[in-house]
Amino acid sequence: MISSRLRAMNWIKVFSTESEARQQIKPGAPRLLVVHGIRICITVFNGEFCAVQNACPHNGASLSEGRVNFLGEIVCPWHGYRFDLKSGQARNAGCADLKTFPVRIDQSGLYVALY
Repeated sequence: MISSRLRAMNWIKVFSTESEARQQIKPGAPRLLVVHGIRICITVFNGEFCAVQNACPHNGASLSEGRVNFLGEIVCPWHGYRFDLKSGQARNAGCADLKTFPVRIDQSGLYVALY
């Protein structure tokens, strides 16, 4: 069941099917999506899709050019700053957290919520 908060978000379809999404986004390989002008880094970790803001809050590097480590963190390609993919929490002192975007999959496709 989807909570009322999630129902109130603006869900944007980014892939027509889950199969299409899994073909386009490989586990551990971040990818850039531009959704209504918002740059989002999307990846798969442990079989789940995760979406976070694409710009590293430390110095603006594109996180979609980074990598995902075995802990489920996106690692910035410039300075190695790390962020939890689920919560967006920064793992390095002195760096702001990432904005996360909920992801939903149903029979009609894969959606990312903008709010």
